[in-house]
Amino acid sequence: MVGVPKLTPADATAAARNPLAFIAARWTPAPRTVQRAALSAVVMAVIIVVTGGAVRLTGSGLGCPTWPKCTDDSLTATSAMGFHGAIEFGNRMLTYVLCAAVGWAIIAARAQKPWRRSLTRLGWAQFWVVMGNAVLGGIVVLVGLNPYTVAAHFLLSTALISVAVVMWQRTREGDGAPRPLVGKSVVQLVWFLVAAAGLLIAVGTVVTGAGPHAGDSSEVDRMHVDWETVTKLHAVLAWIVVTLTFALWFVLKAVDAPKGPLHRTRDLFLVLLAQGIIGYVQYFTDLPELLVGLHMLGSALVWIGVLRVLLALRERPEPAVADLPGPAAEASLTKA
Repeated sequence: MVGVPKLTPADATAAARNPLAFIAARWTPAPRTVQRAALSAVVMAVIIVVTGGAVRLTGSGLGCPTWPKCTDDSLTATSAMGFHGAIEFGNRMLTYVLCAAVGWAIIAARAQKPWRRSLTRLGWAQFWVVMGNAVLGGIVVLVGLNPYTVAAHFLLSTALISVAVVMWQRTREGDGAPRPLVGKSVVQLVWFLVAAAGLLIAVGTVVTGAGPHAGDSSEVDRMHVDWETVTKLHAVLAWIVVTLTFALWFVLKAVDAPKGPLHRTRDLFLVLLAQGIIGYVQYFTDLPELLVGLHMLGSALVWIGVLRVLLALRERPEPAVADLPGPAAEASLTKA
């Protein structure tokens, strides 16, 4: 059995001054550990979207009527607040789980050898997005679930998913200069797909903001747009995204593209197919809460699928040892 090293006063001072550097000096995670840490942040970013949808769909948006406390007199939900208070407060508590997942990703990235600043920056970017969205979530409660702030809250969650997915991808590739795997015309087509998918999600928040699920049983203001019209626009955008994805798959097949972009495009098409079925069924069945929740999950998965297609268009190998700065080159040689 290996004894636990004693913590000296100097160690304690160093840990207090820079805890990440202190951990990194004493622990080197395996690459798979870093990848799993980044993936956990992606998973939690999606879960927080789904649970946020559950708060809205159960009418629990004002289950905790104030922020940062649950009530003026209690930090937590009380039994008198019932089901809605438990749902809203539970979603708030999941924010701490999300912070833990992001923190784990930051620590693992910082402790990796050699240290890749790009990964830790992506981790810290997630942290600040989470903090910003927590504050925005509080504003949503304080303004009585104003639909525009609710839409911004969801879009900021989508931004968090974006950064988390990029970090996850970067843990599985090197820091060398990106090398394109397809031609410029294909890249342009994918960027059109990204723009259309982003617009689809943005219009989706308007559909929700004008729809019947206000998030609370009280009189909550809605977006003053024609719901039928904006829903039809949402459907048209969905068909544009599907068409672009289908066209991309054919183009990739025609140019004999590598399997990576092809497989990611196929995955995206399957997710879009499932999302489209859910969307039409919920529309013709008067928006049952369960299907709306599944549609919100599908929205996150569609966006992840689009990002994975974009990121699959290039590869980033490990840089040559000769191109690395001195300390990084020594670490690479030691690792080899």
